Amino acid sequence: MRIIGNDWDDILGNEFDKPYYQELRSFLDSEYKSRTVYPLPQYIYTALRLTPYKDVKVVILGQDPYHEPGQAHGLAFSVNKGIEIPPSLVNIYKELHDDLGCTIPHHGCLNGWAKQGVLLLNAVLTVQAHRANSHKGKGWEQLTDTIIQKVNEKEDPVVFILWGANARSKKQFITSQKHLILESVHPSPLSAFNGFFGSRPFSKTNRFLQENGIEPIDWQIR
Repeated sequence: MRIIGNDWDDILGNEFDKPYYQELRSFLDSEYKSRTVYPLPQYIYTALRLTPYKDVKVVILGQDPYHEPGQAHGLAFSVNKGIEIPPSLVNIYKELHDDLGCTIPHHGCLNGWAKQGVLLLNAVLTVQAHRANSHKGKGWEQLTDTIIQKVNEKEDPVVFILWGANARSKKQFITSQKHLILESVHPSPLSAFNGFFGSRPFSKTNRFLQENGIEPIDWQIR
């Protein structure tokens, strides 16, 4: 079954045919018909479409999509141009500036990172409007855990950036010693001053990539 349209379809194999995914599809069909759900269906797999498996260098894990109008477009922490930058992304940009001196951009679209091999993956890929975590426990976690396990199997070293308790709970699936795990509290305004600011994840990521002969990420959003 061709769901993504690139090598992820082969990597995930028959995952989309499994009973849990069929139940998830039925649930989503009902939700999209009866409620306001984000992102729009065509954007659910944006992260996988923009970052093919063969290109993954970095994984940044989020929780679930933004749940206000116009925000979610399938990339963790990202919003489309023209949408107000959410507080967590504001803090990510502040740390990026302090870490690498990058200019703080005027928009929150992270497509540029995704196209360079940064997989911006939420643990849950859909959400009801105004209700964070409303699609938790419906089956998405099984799929995204599999995605993390598949990236763990890559021959090339990968950097896994885990911000917050939800992301850090996925550490159990990252077993290969060749990968780098960077973890801290979430960049949310509620926790950023407790260890996110000053953690320097971007420079640490690029140093690791370069040490392993991998092209570093240009983190500057344009």
